[in-house]
Amino acid sequence: MRRFHTRWRFIVAVVATAAATSTIVAPAVVSAAPIDLSGVAAQVEPAVARIDTTINYQHAIGAGTGIVLDPGGTLLTNFHVVQGADSITATVAGRPYPADLVGYDRNRDIAVLQLRGAGGLPVAVLGDSSQLAVGDPVVALGNARGSGSPLTQEAGEVVGFGRTINAKDELTGSSSQATGLIEFAAPVRAGDSGGPMVNAAGQVMGVTTAATVNFRMDPGGSGFAIPINDALATANQIRSGSPSSTVHIGPPTLLGVGVNSRNQPDDLPGVIIFEVLRGGPAQQAGLHDGDVLLSIDGERLGSATELTNVLDRHYPGDVVDLVWIDRAGQQLTGKATLGS
Repeated sequence: MRRFHTRWRFIVAVVATAAATSTIVAPAVVSAAPIDLSGVAAQVEPAVARIDTTINYQHAIGAGTGIVLDPGGTLLTNFHVVQGADSITATVAGRPYPADLVGYDRNRDIAVLQLRGAGGLPVAVLGDSSQLAVGDPVVALGNARGSGSPLTQEAGEVVGFGRTINAKDELTGSSSQATGLIEFAAPVRAGDSGGPMVNAAGQVMGVTTAATVNFRMDPGGSGFAIPINDALATANQIRSGSPSSTVHIGPPTLLGVGVNSRNQPDDLPGVIIFEVLRGGPAQQAGLHDGDVLLSIDGERLGSATELTNVLDRHYPGDVVDLVWIDRAGQQLTGKATLGS
């Protein structure tokens, strides 16, 4: 099974917050947890969701993990687990539910899902991540083996706090940086993303978001988790329906262009459009494959990252002004009505 989010290359840099330079973190030997956490994992497992996604455009499927926040089926997960998905299914306590994206914060890598028709679900016990200390035993539960297999249980110890990782989306070349993360010594894998990192008391202390591990080495690696205090603050803002410069309510906004910054010259203004979605807003505005998109509503674009950030501040139905250069070198303007 192809994991949708394996195209993300975490580990460009992993640094302590106060560090002046970035360094790559080498795989660390996983030390044995001071206590057996299998009972703790079994206690938390009923409130862990197995997430499966499909992306029609890429004919791709993916797997990730989520945390049940309330009996009515509100889930907390990573945004990169569901990014670009046309359909999302979450399985809780053996029952699959179709899921809708309530909203997300791309930079913090947090998303909230709502399961349709759910009720009476087991709820995860959330802890206070500020109470964690280096050396505390933790276990991460996840869906790395796929939804037809038992959840993974990766045990280890807290290594440090305030870590920063740079993540790059290999599909578009866009990148983002996550800060303030908890590092823990456990070999988490693709598919574990969005799952709970739990302490010895069975309390969720973080949301697993990335791993640095050479999977040919076993054991080895370090996992990273968003502190639950931070993740929950973002999730609560999403649940309240309050958008901001970083929080987007509802599914991502569609312009209908495929861009890739990886092969773009550094001195080229704008972003190269390698494909325009047929019938999408960009095509209706007059854009074609190979054009260079310069700006949206006056906001200059220099990378795929800037394009996604601008679109996150807009919503379906918004009419935006586009400026682009066509393949003949002529600068053109037009209007696009954004979709969902």
